[in-house]
Amino acid sequence: MVPLTALWLPILLSAVIVFVASSIMHMLLPYHKSDYRQLPDEDKTLAALRSTPLQRGLYVFPFCTHKDMKSPALVEKYKQGPVGFLNILPSAPPAMPKFLIQWLVFCLLIGFFVAYLTGHTVAPGAHYLAVFRVAGTAAFLAYGLGNLSNGIWKGQMWSSTIKEVIDGLVYGLLTAGTFGWLWPR
Repeated sequence: MVPLTALWLPILLSAVIVFVASSIMHMLLPYHKSDYRQLPDEDKTLAALRSTPLQRGLYVFPFCTHKDMKSPALVEKYKQGPVGFLNILPSAPPAMPKFLIQWLVFCLLIGFFVAYLTGHTVAPGAHYLAVFRVAGTAAFLAYGLGNLSNGIWKGQMWSSTIKEVIDGLVYGLLTAGTFGWLWPR
């Protein structure tokens, strides 16, 4: 067993490496640009939404309870459309510093749990590939596979979901490489 105190450097460095890589992937590479679309007639739609008492939260439309799902009126609403989810955030410009700090803390949290799992399953002095395999699997589970639920339950376009899973694979590989490189000998 490798104690967490011996893994502080790979935890920190893997988080920073993933943070930088994700910044490059989202700001410089063009493949995520098609993930978001503008509302048709955005000004009119936003004005209509402003006229309602919307609060922060995730809205589903048409709204229904489990027992209402088969009612003819609701089935007709679903047929007529639109059908979707609407995520309402606080009214303010995007707080990029806050989002980036939260992302870095998330990366540190994943690094901590990767270290916990790998430290309990891989011995000190283990071969690079043994560390890489365990750390990479754990990191990919955290960064990548969790995104599949958005395609399943929230209707996210599968093309966007698959790109997020691929991003998670890259982050997992970077984390695995960092842990393998800095594993205590």
